[in-house]
Amino acid sequence: MVKKRSRAYIWQFVIGLGLLSGAWTAIGIDPEAVILNILGDMVETAYSDPGVRSFLLILPTILLVISIIGAYRQGRVLGLISVIVAYIAGLFILVSNTTSLVLIGIAIIIGYLATNRRLRKKLTGT
Repeated sequence: MVKKRSRAYIWQFVIGLGLLSGAWTAIGIDPEAVILNILGDMVETAYSDPGVRSFLLILPTILLVISIIGAYRQGRVLGLISVIVAYIAGLFILVSNTTSLVLIGIAIIIGYLATNRRLRKKLTGT
């Protein structure tokens, strides 16, 4: 059970939210914004309500907040630290592959510790 929970957390939040977001930031492209912009143009041609367009503009922020809340609920503070370290690893991916690999390794270890509740209780005493 712990192994399955850790694997899902690492793939979904550490790799997906942290590393890939950092890599996209380093490259300078936000694929979510590009997709939502195309979707917004398509919706605007079919249904020209400014409320729908406004919703599509704030949707990336809503999705980011939901992702951060999900990362916190599953990994608590240690989990958020692992996502931040993975984001930094993604930022360094174009600068130094070695630094990026070391940071993602650290983020994966922290992410594993964040979802392993028994080990976390032993380490933190809570």
